[in-house]
Amino acid sequence: MKLKHALLGAAAALALSPAAWAGRGEDGEVRIIYWQAPSILNPFLSGGTKDVESASMIIEPLARYDEKGNLTPWLVEEIPTVANGGVSADLTSITWKIRPGILWSDGTPFTSADVKFTYEYCTDPEGGCAQLTKFEGVKSVETPDDLTVVVTFEGPTPNPYGPFVGGESPIIQKAQFENCMGAKAPECTEANFGPIGTGPFKVVEFKPNDVIIMEANENYRDPDKPAFARVVFKGGGDATAAGRAVMETGEFDYAWNLQLAPDVIAEMQKGGKGTPIAGFGPLVERLMLNNTNPDPALGPDMRSVSVIENGVQKNPHPFLRDPAVYKAMSLAIDRPLLVEIGYGQAGKVTCNWVPAPDLYNSDTFTCDKQDIEGAKKLLDEAGIVDTDGDGIREKDGVPLKILYQTSTNAVRQDFQALIKQWWSEIGIETELRNINASVFFGGDPGSPDTFQKFYADVEMYANTFNGTDPQAYLGNGLCDKAPTPATQWQGENISRFCDPEYDALYEKLTKTADIEERGRIGRALNDMAVERGMMIPLVHRGRLSAHSNTLGGVVLNVWDSELWNVADWYRIK
Repeated sequence: MKLKHALLGAAAALALSPAAWAGRGEDGEVRIIYWQAPSILNPFLSGGTKDVESASMIIEPLARYDEKGNLTPWLVEEIPTVANGGVSADLTSITWKIRPGILWSDGTPFTSADVKFTYEYCTDPEGGCAQLTKFEGVKSVETPDDLTVVVTFEGPTPNPYGPFVGGESPIIQKAQFENCMGAKAPECTEANFGPIGTGPFKVVEFKPNDVIIMEANENYRDPDKPAFARVVFKGGGDATAAGRAVMETGEFDYAWNLQLAPDVIAEMQKGGKGTPIAGFGPLVERLMLNNTNPDPALGPDMRSVSVIENGVQKNPHPFLRDPAVYKAMSLAIDRPLLVEIGYGQAGKVTCNWVPAPDLYNSDTFTCDKQDIEGAKKLLDEAGIVDTDGDGIREKDGVPLKILYQTSTNAVRQDFQALIKQWWSEIGIETELRNINASVFFGGDPGSPDTFQKFYADVEMYANTFNGTDPQAYLGNGLCDKAPTPATQWQGENISRFCDPEYDALYEKLTKTADIEERGRIGRALNDMAVERGMMIPLVHRGRLSAHSNTLGGVVLNVWDSELWNVADWYRIK
């Protein structure tokens, strides 16, 4: 089946027809299933896509990206630019004008004070914010009046659209969260599980890692939307069950992230109840390499904790910082086979952290051919050999034994099994571990099993970024963004990668306006991350979801939250 071409046009086939539109709440219930269940509805306390996207139905940013990657006003009158005076000529500030009359779901006015508070909440030095890179370089946020927000940067900022833009950077209500600052943030269960928002729906009931019940927000700014009165947002299970629930049984209307083999998707579609949809953005399945030592003997305050002195990692991983090791691990992987068994035409081989847009897709590396012998030679030449005859190589007396973890998912477990075998062929022993996705991608600072805590040597997952400019995303490699106990294990630098040259080049990117030069710097940062051992990219994944044949208005968006236009969904009669 020509999945790629057949799926990409699915959204267009269900374009919204104004004549089919019902009034607010007149289409009854819509049922959504995310097999990775949301564990919190505050995206500042979780980097998990499931949490960001479920929350996006409730709390919103000032602006977001449409399905073509274009910036679109959301809670503001227009996108500020230099041309319209919204961005200062010296690129040091951006002024947002909030649309008059927007209300929170509790009926109180949405004002600039809420926007400023959101900045203060995320940047509180005693707290931990999963989206802190969105505010990198911000000097202040001021509120000249109730409908004006002025963000001032520390210097010229050619891309001022990090703060308050996209599903990862929404606005939270000051009145609800003002007693939840800093270290108290994770303790505010009622607010974190039931945020008051400006979005089309409001929370009625939330059972973490299970189900969210929402109702139409009676104070939503469009009096005719949303068409659905109620949302049942079910979490858990697996991708196979989610796909069947939409395309075969019709039990649900929308299923997210169907990480399934292409022949399985094609068979499900024969059920006649639903349609798969797909599109390529910057989503990459990768192996993150722990740059620190995850040894349990170090204790919770040092295990997988980045300790930097003069730009040097003081508790480095005993062997994963050696280029010979991680490059050999990469050479041993048969990426075309992974694409074939895992994604078919919904996947592509990639050597890059940022494979899209094209401007940022580096051509420095090639990785489309497995080279077991080349990997062995690389290790041999580095003196990393098996000295005791047990089949496992050692570096400085430490055996190359890896704990490799990921979320529970059929495709990911297939990948684990293959990669374990390939690594064994080059003298690396691998222990496999899979963790329930709701836990793995959750933000619970008390759990030992989150991807942020990274109590393993290698972990595999995929993530992406909002919009078409990866500046904030590339900021995930900055030294000071590593999760630690002091930040409640929040932070975007999952590998604990730290390279002063990377930090300096990133700083240059933040000050560069020329688009071609931004692309060059972005590609160079990508290359440093791969070449210097932050990660091993595997597959450039298309987003693949499915919707009921009776659900209209769905427009797949690979540049923002997949549920970005849920207010426009309706029931086809």
